[in-house]
Amino acid sequence: MAKKSKGNRNQIILECTEHKASGAPGTSRYVTQKNKKNTPDRLELKKYNKVLKKVTLHKEIK
Repeated sequence: MAKKSKGNRNQIILECTEHKASGAPGTSRYVTQKNKKNTPDRLELKKYNKVLKKVTLHKEIK
């Protein structure tokens, strides 16, 4: 059986920018995947923050 190639998809972590700036305890993070060939820059998505109870901007962290 042939070995499966690693591929171009990487697992990334998205962290809330508003939660980080507010100084509230805890963090809002999401784990997802992206194709590093199609999107070489850092990913920014609007996701729901459970602590702040609203949709906020989440940025990819390294």
